[in-house]
Amino acid sequence: MLDQPIKEKKPKGIGKPNWLKIDLPTGENYKKVKNIVKENKLHTICEDGKCPNMGECWGAGTATFMILGNVCTRSCSFCAVATGRPGEYDLDEPQRIAEAVTLMGVKHCVITSVNRDELKDKGATVWANTIKEVKKSSPTTTLEVLIPDFKAEWDNLYQVLEQRPEVVSHNMETVESLYRIVRPQAKYQRSLEQIARTKEYGLRTKSGAMLGCGETDEEVEQLMVDLNNHGCDVLTLGQYLQPTKLHLPVKNYVHPDKFKHWESLGLKMGFKYVESGPMVRSSYHAEKHVL
Repeated sequence: MLDQPIKEKKPKGIGKPNWLKIDLPTGENYKKVKNIVKENKLHTICEDGKCPNMGECWGAGTATFMILGNVCTRSCSFCAVATGRPGEYDLDEPQRIAEAVTLMGVKHCVITSVNRDELKDKGATVWANTIKEVKKSSPTTTLEVLIPDFKAEWDNLYQVLEQRPEVVSHNMETVESLYRIVRPQAKYQRSLEQIARTKEYGLRTKSGAMLGCGETDEEVEQLMVDLNNHGCDVLTLGQYLQPTKLHLPVKNYVHPDKFKHWESLGLKMGFKYVESGPMVRSSYHAEKHVL
Protein backbone atom coordinates (compact mmCIF):
# COMPACT_ATOMS: atom_id res chain seq x y z
CA MET A 1 0.00 0.00 0.00
CA LEU A 2 1.38 3.39 -1.03
CA ASP A 3 1.98 5.93 1.65
CA GLN A 4 -0.60 8.68 1.63
CA PRO A 5 0.81 12.25 1.30
CA ILE A 6 0.75 14.18 4.51
CA LYS A 7 -1.49 17.23 4.22
CA GLU A 8 0.05 20.32 5.70
CA LYS A 9 -2.20 22.34 7.96
CA LYS A 10 -2.76 25.88 6.81
CA PRO A 11 -1.78 28.44 9.42
CA LYS A 12 -4.80 29.91 11.12
CA GLY A 13 -5.26 33.66 11.33
CA ILE A 14 -5.47 35.42 14.63
CA GLY A 15 -8.93 34.90 16.10
CA LYS A 16 -10.93 37.99 17.03
CA PRO A 17 -11.17 38.48 20.80
CA ASN A 18 -14.53 38.59 22.54
CA TRP A 19 -14.35 42.32 23.21
CA LEU A 20 -14.37 43.03 19.46
CA LYS A 21 -18.06 43.07 18.61
CA ILE A 22 -19.59 44.62 15.51
CA ASP A 23 -23.32 45.36 15.43
CA LEU A 24 -25.13 44.84 12.13
CA PRO A 25 -26.70 48.01 10.66
CA THR A 26 -30.45 48.20 11.31
CA GLY A 27 -33.22 50.70 12.10
CA GLU A 28 -35.31 53.34 10.37
CA ASN A 29 -32.68 56.10 10.51
CA TYR A 30 -30.15 53.74 8.95
CA LYS A 31 -32.57 53.04 6.08
CA LYS A 32 -33.27 56.77 5.69
CA VAL A 33 -29.58 57.66 5.37
CA LYS A 34 -28.99 54.74 2.99
CA ASN A 35 -31.83 55.95 0.75
CA ILE A 36 -30.55 59.55 0.72
CA VAL A 37 -27.07 58.36 -0.23
CA LYS A 38 -28.45 56.12 -2.97
CA GLU A 39 -30.92 58.63 -4.41
CA ASN A 40 -28.27 61.36 -4.61
CA LYS A 41 -25.73 58.97 -6.19
CA LEU A 42 -23.19 59.64 -3.46
CA HIS A 43 -20.31 57.64 -2.07
CA THR A 44 -19.60 57.20 1.63
CA ILE A 45 -16.43 55.93 3.24
CA CYS A 46 -18.78 54.09 5.59
CA GLU A 47 -19.71 51.67 2.79
CA ASP A 48 -16.62 51.77 0.57
CA GLY A 49 -14.26 51.50 3.54
CA LYS A 50 -16.35 48.78 5.24
CA CYS A 51 -16.49 50.77 8.49
CA PRO A 52 -17.60 48.67 11.49
CA ASN A 53 -19.49 51.64 12.98
CA MET A 54 -21.77 52.23 9.99
CA GLY A 55 -24.85 50.92 11.80
CA GLU A 56 -24.33 53.16 14.84
CA CYS A 57 -23.49 56.31 12.86
CA TRP A 58 -26.15 55.91 10.18
CA GLY A 59 -28.65 55.03 12.87
CA ALA A 60 -27.88 58.40 14.45
CA GLY A 61 -28.46 60.14 11.09
CA THR A 62 -24.83 60.88 10.26
CA ALA A 63 -22.51 59.67 7.51
CA THR A 64 -19.06 60.45 6.18
CA PHE A 65 -19.37 61.44 2.53
CA MET A 66 -16.60 60.56 0.10
CA ILE A 67 -16.07 62.92 -2.84
CA LEU A 68 -14.12 62.69 -6.10
CA GLY A 69 -15.40 59.20 -6.88
CA ASN A 70 -14.76 55.82 -5.31
CA VAL A 71 -11.55 54.77 -7.09
CA CYS A 72 -8.26 55.83 -5.50
CA THR A 73 -4.96 56.37 -7.30
CA ARG A 74 -3.03 54.94 -4.35
CA SER A 75 -2.77 51.36 -3.11
CA CYS A 76 -2.57 51.45 0.69
CA SER A 77 -2.43 47.90 2.04
CA PHE A 78 -5.05 48.50 4.76
CA CYS A 79 -7.78 50.25 2.76
CA ALA A 80 -10.87 48.61 1.24
CA VAL A 81 -11.48 51.43 -1.26
CA ALA A 82 -10.86 50.34 -4.86
CA THR A 83 -7.51 51.24 -6.46
CA GLY A 84 -7.08 52.05 -10.14
CA ARG A 85 -7.43 54.76 -12.78
CA PRO A 86 -10.40 56.96 -11.79
CA GLY A 87 -12.81 58.20 -14.41
CA GLU A 88 -13.92 61.79 -14.89
CA TYR A 89 -15.07 63.42 -11.69
CA ASP A 90 -18.52 64.94 -11.31
CA LEU A 91 -18.51 68.74 -11.18
CA ASP A 92 -22.09 68.66 -9.82
CA GLU A 93 -21.01 66.57 -6.83
CA PRO A 94 -20.52 69.55 -4.45
CA GLN A 95 -24.15 70.58 -4.95
CA ARG A 96 -25.43 67.03 -4.46
CA ILE A 97 -23.42 66.65 -1.25
CA ALA A 98 -24.88 69.93 0.01
CA GLU A 99 -28.42 68.79 -0.81
CA ALA A 100 -27.89 65.50 1.01
CA VAL A 101 -26.54 67.27 4.11
CA THR A 102 -29.64 69.50 4.12
CA LEU A 103 -31.99 66.50 3.71
CA MET A 104 -30.30 64.66 6.57
CA GLY A 105 -30.44 67.75 8.78
CA VAL A 106 -27.12 66.88 10.42
CA LYS A 107 -25.49 69.25 12.90
CA HIS A 108 -22.00 68.02 12.05
CA CYS A 109 -20.88 66.71 8.67
CA VAL A 110 -17.72 64.78 7.78
CA ILE A 111 -16.37 64.72 4.23
CA THR A 112 -13.41 62.73 2.92
CA SER A 113 -12.10 61.73 -0.50
CA VAL A 114 -10.02 59.28 -2.43
CA ASN A 115 -6.58 60.39 -3.61
CA ARG A 116 -6.67 61.88 -7.11
CA ASP A 117 -2.96 62.20 -7.80
CA GLU A 118 -3.56 62.22 -11.55
CA LEU A 119 -5.36 65.59 -11.41
CA LYS A 120 -3.36 68.80 -11.75
CA ASP A 121 -4.87 70.23 -8.54
CA LYS A 122 -5.18 66.78 -6.87
CA GLY A 123 -8.91 67.46 -6.44
CA ALA A 124 -8.52 70.67 -4.41
CA THR A 125 -11.02 72.66 -6.50
CA VAL A 126 -13.81 70.12 -5.97
CA TRP A 127 -12.88 70.01 -2.29
CA ALA A 128 -13.15 73.80 -1.93
CA ASN A 129 -16.43 73.95 -3.86
CA THR A 130 -17.96 71.16 -1.76
CA ILE A 131 -17.18 72.97 1.50
CA LYS A 132 -18.51 76.22 0.04
CA GLU A 133 -21.79 74.63 -1.10
CA VAL A 134 -22.41 72.84 2.21
CA LYS A 135 -21.80 76.02 4.19
CA LYS A 136 -24.13 77.93 1.87
CA SER A 137 -27.03 75.46 2.10
CA SER A 138 -26.54 74.46 5.77
CA PRO A 139 -24.92 77.46 7.49
CA THR A 140 -25.41 76.06 11.01
CA THR A 141 -23.81 72.71 10.19
CA THR A 142 -20.21 72.33 11.32
CA LEU A 143 -17.77 70.61 8.98
CA GLU A 144 -14.88 68.21 9.36
CA VAL A 145 -12.83 67.47 6.26
CA LEU A 146 -10.55 64.42 6.12
CA ILE A 147 -8.19 65.40 3.33
CA PRO A 148 -5.33 63.75 1.37
CA ASP A 149 -1.78 65.10 1.37
CA PHE A 150 -2.03 66.68 -2.14
CA LYS A 151 1.54 65.36 -2.67
CA ALA A 152 2.90 68.35 -0.73
CA GLU A 153 1.65 70.83 -3.33
CA TRP A 154 0.74 73.30 -0.64
CA ASP A 155 -1.19 75.75 -2.86
CA ASN A 156 -3.78 72.99 -3.24
CA LEU A 157 -3.93 72.55 0.54
CA TYR A 158 -4.46 76.27 1.08
CA GLN A 159 -7.26 76.31 -1.49
CA VAL A 160 -9.14 73.96 0.84
CA LEU A 161 -8.12 75.73 4.06
CA GLU A 162 -9.39 79.06 2.70
CA GLN A 163 -12.95 77.73 3.08
CA ARG A 164 -12.28 77.40 6.82
CA PRO A 165 -13.94 74.11 7.80
CA GLU A 166 -14.24 73.72 11.57
CA VAL A 167 -11.94 70.66 11.71
CA VAL A 168 -9.22 69.63 9.24
CA SER A 169 -8.18 66.00 9.56
CA HIS A 170 -5.33 64.15 7.89
CA ASN A 171 -4.60 60.64 9.11
CA MET A 172 -1.09 59.36 9.77
CA GLU A 173 -2.61 55.83 9.79
CA THR A 174 0.46 54.09 11.25
CA VAL A 175 3.94 54.52 12.76
CA GLU A 176 6.90 55.68 10.68
CA SER A 177 8.60 52.28 10.31
CA LEU A 178 5.50 50.74 8.68
CA TYR A 179 4.88 53.42 6.05
CA ARG A 180 6.47 51.44 3.23
CA ILE A 181 4.10 48.56 3.99
CA VAL A 182 0.92 50.38 5.03
CA ARG A 183 1.13 53.64 3.01
CA PRO A 184 3.72 53.03 0.25
CA GLN A 185 2.85 56.19 -1.72
CA ALA A 186 2.76 58.48 1.32
CA LYS A 187 5.50 60.03 3.43
CA TYR A 188 5.52 60.27 7.21
CA GLN A 189 7.21 63.68 7.37
CA ARG A 190 5.03 65.05 4.57
CA SER A 191 1.88 64.22 6.54
CA LEU A 192 3.31 65.79 9.69
CA GLU A 193 4.16 68.94 7.75
CA GLN A 194 0.62 69.14 6.38
CA ILE A 195 -0.77 69.03 9.92
CA ALA A 196 1.69 71.72 11.03
CA ARG A 197 0.77 73.99 8.09
CA THR A 198 -2.94 73.55 8.85
CA LYS A 199 -2.36 74.48 12.48
CA GLU A 200 -0.33 77.54 11.46
CA TYR A 201 -3.29 78.57 9.28
CA GLY A 202 -5.34 78.80 12.48
CA LEU A 203 -7.61 75.76 12.07
CA ARG A 204 -8.39 72.86 14.39
CA THR A 205 -6.29 69.84 13.44
CA LYS A 206 -6.95 66.14 13.76
CA SER A 207 -5.22 62.87 12.91
CA GLY A 208 -5.64 59.17 13.52
CA ALA A 209 -3.85 55.84 13.42
CA MET A 210 -4.65 52.12 13.38
CA LEU A 211 -3.04 49.77 15.87
CA GLY A 212 -2.39 46.08 15.38
CA CYS A 213 -0.27 46.32 12.23
CA GLY A 214 2.95 45.24 13.93
CA GLU A 215 3.97 48.48 15.65
CA THR A 216 5.64 48.57 19.06
CA ASP A 217 4.44 50.57 22.07
CA GLU A 218 7.51 52.78 21.74
CA GLU A 219 6.61 53.56 18.14
CA VAL A 220 3.02 54.45 19.06
CA GLU A 221 4.28 56.82 21.73
CA GLN A 222 6.72 58.39 19.26
CA LEU A 223 3.89 58.90 16.76
CA MET A 224 1.89 60.67 19.46
CA VAL A 225 4.88 62.86 20.37
CA ASP A 226 5.42 63.77 16.71
CA LEU A 227 1.76 64.68 16.21
CA ASN A 228 1.71 66.74 19.38
CA ASN A 229 4.88 68.59 18.33
CA HIS A 230 3.35 69.39 14.94
CA GLY A 231 0.20 70.96 16.36
CA CYS A 232 -2.36 68.15 16.23
CA ASP A 233 -5.38 68.97 18.44
CA VAL A 234 -7.45 65.78 18.18
CA LEU A 235 -6.16 62.20 18.07
CA THR A 236 -8.04 59.00 17.21
CA LEU A 237 -6.65 55.49 17.76
CA GLY A 238 -8.43 52.29 16.75
CA GLN A 239 -7.88 48.62 16.04
CA TYR A 240 -6.95 47.71 12.47
CA LEU A 241 -9.29 45.13 10.94
CA GLN A 242 -8.35 43.33 7.72
CA PRO A 243 -11.09 44.21 5.17
CA THR A 244 -10.33 41.30 2.78
CA LYS A 245 -7.85 38.44 2.47
CA LEU A 246 -5.91 40.53 -0.07
CA HIS A 247 -5.14 43.23 2.49
CA LEU A 248 -2.56 43.53 5.24
CA PRO A 249 -3.18 40.86 7.90
CA VAL A 250 -3.80 41.81 11.52
CA LYS A 251 -0.63 41.26 13.56
CA ASN A 252 -2.26 41.58 16.96
CA TYR A 253 -5.41 42.76 18.71
CA VAL A 254 -4.89 45.58 21.18
CA HIS A 255 -6.73 45.18 24.48
CA PRO A 256 -9.20 47.94 25.48
CA ASP A 257 -7.07 48.64 28.58
CA LYS A 258 -4.14 49.51 26.33
CA PHE A 259 -6.34 51.87 24.34
CA LYS A 260 -7.31 53.53 27.64
CA HIS A 261 -3.62 53.89 28.41
CA TRP A 262 -3.01 55.69 25.10
CA GLU A 263 -6.00 57.95 25.75
CA SER A 264 -4.67 58.93 29.18
CA LEU A 265 -1.17 59.49 27.83
CA GLY A 266 -2.47 61.60 24.96
CA LEU A 267 -4.41 63.89 27.25
CA LYS A 268 -1.34 64.29 29.46
CA MET A 269 0.69 65.24 26.38
CA GLY A 270 -1.74 68.06 25.66
CA PHE A 271 -4.08 66.78 22.95
CA LYS A 272 -7.41 68.59 23.30
CA TYR A 273 -9.37 65.39 22.63
CA VAL A 274 -8.39 61.72 22.34
CA GLU A 275 -10.75 59.06 21.00
CA SER A 276 -9.11 55.69 21.67
CA GLY A 277 -10.69 52.22 21.55
CA PRO A 278 -10.86 49.03 19.46
CA MET A 279 -13.80 50.19 17.35
CA VAL A 280 -12.74 53.84 16.99
CA ARG A 281 -12.40 55.16 13.45
CA SER A 282 -11.42 58.62 12.26
CA SER A 283 -14.95 60.02 12.08
CA TYR A 284 -16.33 58.13 15.08
CA HIS A 285 -18.00 60.62 17.45
CA ALA A 286 -16.64 63.36 15.19
CA GLU A 287 -19.25 65.82 16.46
CA LYS A 288 -17.39 65.87 19.81
CA HIS A 289 -14.14 66.93 18.17
CA VAL A 290 -15.25 70.41 17.10
CA LEU A 291 -14.87 72.20 20.43
